[in-house]
Amino acid sequence: MSGNFDGERGLPGLSFPDEALKRLAEELAVQYAGVFSPETVGRYILESYTGLMRTAKFKTYLVTLTARFVKERLTALAQTMDAAPKSVPEVLFVCVENAGRSQMAMALLNRVADGAIHVRSAGSAPAGSISEQVVTVMQEIGLDLGEQFPKPLTDDVVQAADVVVTMGCGDACPVYPGKRYIDWDLPDPSLLDLDGVRAVRDRIEQLVTELAGELTGSTPITE
Repeated sequence: MSGNFDGERGLPGLSFPDEALKRLAEELAVQYAGVFSPETVGRYILESYTGLMRTAKFKTYLVTLTARFVKERLTALAQTMDAAPKSVPEVLFVCVENAGRSQMAMALLNRVADGAIHVRSAGSAPAGSISEQVVTVMQEIGLDLGEQFPKPLTDDVVQAADVVVTMGCGDACPVYPGKRYIDWDLPDPSLLDLDGVRAVRDRIEQLVTELAGELTGSTPITE
């Protein structure tokens, strides 16, 4: 189901501002054939590209980041449709900018759970880049956030989650029945000095360790 993404032939009204996006649409249409139509894939690409472009600090890698974001969203959507395997619990961390607390929580839970939990993060009003102070304090404990980037909160990742952990995003996160919602009252790292950000990091590590143990029913790895 590769489809034709030519605006004049395959999908009337659907045009791509970058030739690389058109190639991405064709590639992902093949990858998700039998699950999503080429039109759905194309619209997800345009929507995701537009969302990231509004806030991205660096435009050079925007198509690459779009590809990663779209795959994450389509996988989440496929999970909600029971069209993709979901062998471990899904946790979504949400803060305002997806530049501090939720990024730290995602990285820490990934390490603590060691593959036993799948983790995503998003922001209700994403920033252009991850906080430099957050990157620094995570490097101090051996976690590199260099490839991560702020992503806007979308319904698909919320619906795919089993547990949604909010951190200061208020009522921005949509509520769906059957999901567990947890709110962690943590200060915004952007308002703190480096020692304050370290304290938030350490508190998040405690919280994700407890959450991992609860969700997996085992003693998590604590490095």
